[in-house]
Amino acid sequence: MDDQSTPDIRHDWTLAQAQALFDMPLTELLFHAQGMHRRHQPHDAVQLATLLSIKTGSCPEDCGYCSQSARNKTGLESEALLSVDTVLEKARQAKELGASRFCMGAAWRSPKKDSRQFEQVLEMVRGVRALGMEACVTAGMLDREQADQLKQAGLTAYNHNIDTSREHYDKVITTRTFDDRLDTIKHVADAGIHVCSGGILGLGEAETDRVSMLVTLATLTPHPESVPINALVAIKGTPLEDQPQVDPLDIVRVCAVARIMMPGAMVRLSAGRGEMGREAQMLAFMAGANSIFYGDQLLTTGNPAHEEDLALLKKAGMRALVPADREAGRETATSEKLPYALS
Repeated sequence: MDDQSTPDIRHDWTLAQAQALFDMPLTELLFHAQGMHRRHQPHDAVQLATLLSIKTGSCPEDCGYCSQSARNKTGLESEALLSVDTVLEKARQAKELGASRFCMGAAWRSPKKDSRQFEQVLEMVRGVRALGMEACVTAGMLDREQADQLKQAGLTAYNHNIDTSREHYDKVITTRTFDDRLDTIKHVADAGIHVCSGGILGLGEAETDRVSMLVTLATLTPHPESVPINALVAIKGTPLEDQPQVDPLDIVRVCAVARIMMPGAMVRLSAGRGEMGREAQMLAFMAGANSIFYGDQLLTTGNPAHEEDLALLKKAGMRALVPADREAGRETATSEKLPYALS
């Protein structure tokens, strides 16, 4: 949670300060990120979040990375909104496998107001919470009334990634603006729902775009409760199909900077984790990543098998985070002197 009284948590980050973090030797950066992590998060726990596509394909947006855009010829077959019973059965299965958060993604530009489909999503949220799980939804742009309805249904968090920097954004997406995304984030926060917002590496951006993206997130008040760090999974038929794979150490560096700039957030290793390898994933945990998408499938792309993830956590001596850890497991933040780049 964001805490204005904690000296580590600040909302006045500048591009120069964030760039100074990116410029640190990686070992030095990891040292400071791990210290920040231990002051604000349980040091040995990783949140397991399962993601399910509840409505797939035929999205009218033109996001250059996305297999679900109707404008991208990826061969993905569209599917109607899943039934409430089907989604809740998937949530029960995820809980049995150890997940504590259940995330539901619908390929919409925005939900239709007062529609039967949106009411079904509200029913899904209520059902997931009744299972004792945290509930997250991503369904495109929201207005304040829709955010209030989701809050009343018990929604824990709403995901709406900014994807990249303001400067690079229109090279990837033209059907909604960067400010449209910030407006939805504001509606969600004003309704009292946790904001889940991060970005995607590998969209053809420069390092300065990664810096700018994190500054945008870290100057929000409050900070996002969750910050997904995705690496592009280049999908044939999308405009970005020929982009090279992101260097795993670049993912680690972004996780470390995100942890330092947003100490109270869950930093989530998201899409592309399957290509990182175990050692790079462990470095990301050292850097302060403490959440993963857990399960064999993301929205439309693969993910490490849950058995592999449990084996990795066991090998590392780590455990699955439970909701009670979010507060009780944290140590009291300190105001120890930080290096120049952090102050």
